[in-house]
Amino acid sequence: MTARILDFLASRRPEGPCLVVDLDVVRDNFNAFRHALPDTRIYYAVKANPAPEVLQLLADLGSSFDCASIPEIEMVLATGATADRISFGNTIKKERDVARALELGVNLFAVDCEAEVDKIARQAEATGTVGARVFCRILCDGAGAEWPLSRKFGCEPSMAAEVLEHAHRAGLTAYGISFHVGSQQANLDAWDGALSSASAIFGELAERGIQLKMVNLGGGFPTRYLKDVPATEAYGRSIDEAVRRHFGNHVPETIIEPGRGMVGGAGMIKAEVVLISKKHRDDEQRWVYLDIGKFGGLAETMEEAIRYPIRTRHDGSATAPCVLAGPTCDSADVLYEKTPYELPISLEIGDEVLIEGTGAYTTTYSAVAFNGFSPLKSYVI
Repeated sequence: MTARILDFLASRRPEGPCLVVDLDVVRDNFNAFRHALPDTRIYYAVKANPAPEVLQLLADLGSSFDCASIPEIEMVLATGATADRISFGNTIKKERDVARALELGVNLFAVDCEAEVDKIARQAEATGTVGARVFCRILCDGAGAEWPLSRKFGCEPSMAAEVLEHAHRAGLTAYGISFHVGSQQANLDAWDGALSSASAIFGELAERGIQLKMVNLGGGFPTRYLKDVPATEAYGRSIDEAVRRHFGNHVPETIIEPGRGMVGGAGMIKAEVVLISKKHRDDEQRWVYLDIGKFGGLAETMEEAIRYPIRTRHDGSATAPCVLAGPTCDSADVLYEKTPYELPISLEIGDEVLIEGTGAYTTTYSAVAFNGFSPLKSYVI
């Protein structure tokens, strides 16, 4: 929560649930990453929050960008950032989107199988692109992450050398390895095992005459929610030590893809209590319904993985556990029930609540008019 956001809400009084993002926090976070990992290029994960103002600020600061689609690539190019600052980081791309990216000048692509390599090779030949670079994403243990990633993206490390050699034989530049240690990763040592795997793949390909150059360290850098998290500098030290431990004097190029860690703490959602009720007369547990839920931007409460700090005007008074839910006619739209949320007993219908740490993965997860509710409004200050 920042004074600028509170002043904005007090003076503008926006109607309905809305997200307010403070660009000063985004700038501070970018500078913290640059200071913590000075030899690593920053590729902001656009999917976290693609607000034009956020992208423009980061472009002006010199950030590069991790994009998942052609529209995201076009949004980045609209800032004036050049295509050599873009990575097409989605491992699941339509071939026509690969062609469009190449036409726009994008030259760095993620893959995790030979079929994806073939798409890029075919379109590089069709568009006359020479030297298109690919990096192979590998699976890694996401232990310690509050939002762990599934096996949807990446291949087993033992398969990566074959994928990259296939790219090399297809005329592409086998450029490096990537991985993701899981979102909201609190374990400073989470990168160590993946870097060990990456180093082994570098060595195996060198024996085949292919020199890899880059390790994409992914994202995973956290935002502070209800629990303290290590400082950015601590992540930087741990990662730098792990890189040098596994690569020795042959340190590769490195990039990171912060999303949540860049913008999560810069945003706060203003919402309203719509209803407070009980399920039977003797029930000691209240149900508190807000005008925003999973379909309005709080999808990361799924499985109660992300527990956002919630502030009210009654803070400091007695509290009791509540079930917190959204407003839609869908039984899945319950935010916290397995572990009820402590809220003030004096909370009333019509009270505003402030949900902190919501600058990332909220507007991008907001449904378009599900049950007729408008998408989450966003203000950038």
